[in-house]
Order: sequence, then C-alpha cells, then structure tokens
Amino acid sequence: MTVSSPTPPPLLDTDVLRSFVAIAESGSFTRAARQVFRTPSALSMQIKRLEETLGHPLFVREARQVRLTPEGEMLLGYGRRLLKLNQEAVARFLTPALDGVVRLGTPDDIGTRILPQVLSRFASGHPAVQVEVVAGRSGELVERMAEEKLDLVLVTEGNDDLAPGLGEVVHTEPLVWAGREGGVAVQRSPLPLALASHGCAWRSMALAALDQAGMDYRIAYSSENCAGQEAAMLADLAVAPFPRSLVRPPLRRLGSECGLPPLGNYRLALLRGEPLSPAAEALAAPVVEAFREWR
Repeated sequence: MTVSSPTPPPLLDTDVLRSFVAIAESGSFTRAARQVFRTPSALSMQIKRLEETLGHPLFVREARQVRLTPEGEMLLGYGRRLLKLNQEAVARFLTPALDGVVRLGTPDDIGTRILPQVLSRFASGHPAVQVEVVAGRSGELVERMAEEKLDLVLVTEGNDDLAPGLGEVVHTEPLVWAGREGGVAVQRSPLPLALASHGCAWRSMALAALDQAGMDYRIAYSSENCAGQEAAMLADLAVAPFPRSLVRPPLRRLGSECGLPPLGNYRLALLRGEPLSPAAEALAAPVVEAFREWR
C-alpha cells in the first residue's frame, strides 16, 4: 500500500506580509497602498488570498478605517519578525562588509533597556565593527559629540542644557508617577520625591506639575541615574517620575486616584555626528527601528 506524503503547509509570501503589516500599522488600505506602491484594490486581493490561506479573517473593515481581528494581531507579530529576518538575511549577503569603530552615547534611562538587543543583532551582522557605548547625561553627551568624540547620541528632550529640536525624535512616551506596590510614601505630606539631578527633563516636568497643582513636596533623594530613583521607590522611601514602560512590579503607577497631577510625555532624540561613517549610519537604522517597535 502506498502511503502518500502529507501536504506541506503553505508558505507566506514576504510581499503579502509587507502589505499586511503596512495596513495594520496605518489602519487604512489607501495609506498602506501608497507605502508599498500598489493600488488599494491590489492590496485587497492580497489580503483576501492571505485570509483564505490562513482560514481566518484578519481585519474588521469599518467606515473610515480597518482594525485587526485577534488572529490579525497574532499574525502582525509573526509578520514583523519574518520581515525583519528576511531583511537581515538579504543584508548579510548583499551589504558590503563594514569595519571600524562606532561611538554611541546614551542617557541612563530607557535607552539602556533597548540597546543591548540592538547591539547584539548589529554585532552578528557586522562582526568587524567595534561599538563603544558611553552612558551619561544628555548635555554632556552632546558636548562630546561636538568634540567629535561620539558618532551617535541619544538625548532626552527638554533638559535645561539642551537646545530644543535637536536630532530625530525616535521615541515618545508618557511620564508617570511611580511608587512601591502597597507602599505608603505616596500618602506622606509633604510628598517625598526621588529625582534626577538639576537640569533633567523628568525633574522639571515633575516639579512644574506639583507646583501647578499646589502640592507640598520635598526632594528626599537625588540621583544621577534612574537606578537611584528606582532604589528609593523599591524601598518605599519616595515616589518618582518614571517612563510608563519601565514601571514594573513591585512598582506600580500612581495617578489621580492618589491625588497626583499628570506629567505629560517625554521624548528621546537621536543625533548623528558629521561626517558620519558608513558603520555609524548602519547602526543608526536598527536603533531607530528598535524604538519604533518599543512603542
């Protein structure tokens, strides 16, 4: 008796995945069509065939926009990863070999959480490039770039020692109040604060919000980096302004239910030195992409 081989599962076409991701991110077939240089009707046919292949609807079509179904949300994660792998594989063979040294400066906040994975992927694709990372205050990093000691610099916008509008904004995120889960620091009066040193945008935003709300406070702890603020919060000695994405157990967000005023958004920008080497330009692209995914 002849045993037939099982039919292999269908393969996902990268062009179709690129169209799918563009629609999901823009919320519109028309806007996505402009991004991928196709007509909206061509994208509709691609998505119809993709839905038939997978056996699930991927979008809910509404009057002014489209939104993902639960299956579509699941596919979006896979699609982004597959497209990135495809890009890395092609670049590995087609991109000219790079070498040299790239000097990257970053403030000690969210950048240090994202950069390790970026640097790991970059090193695998460009093993001959040496990357030197310097952590410090935004103003000091900009000064080092002006002295041609750094090639790329991430800075926190709004610091007192920085001119507005520097570089390319790569990340925008709400700044929130944070404290220890079940802690009592937020109940104290005056409110004990753990802040960065003078000139920090987070510090300025927090003090301005409290002053405007007419709340009593005292600066209980000052630190050059966010690890010091985090330590004070973990010990339930103070509350602090913190990026929303960094508030993780045993810390929790504190808001209007605790009588605290909103803080608004803070932004990170990427500055490029001049002239920029090919190796530095190659590193800038995945840094920007990593922050786009972090959102």
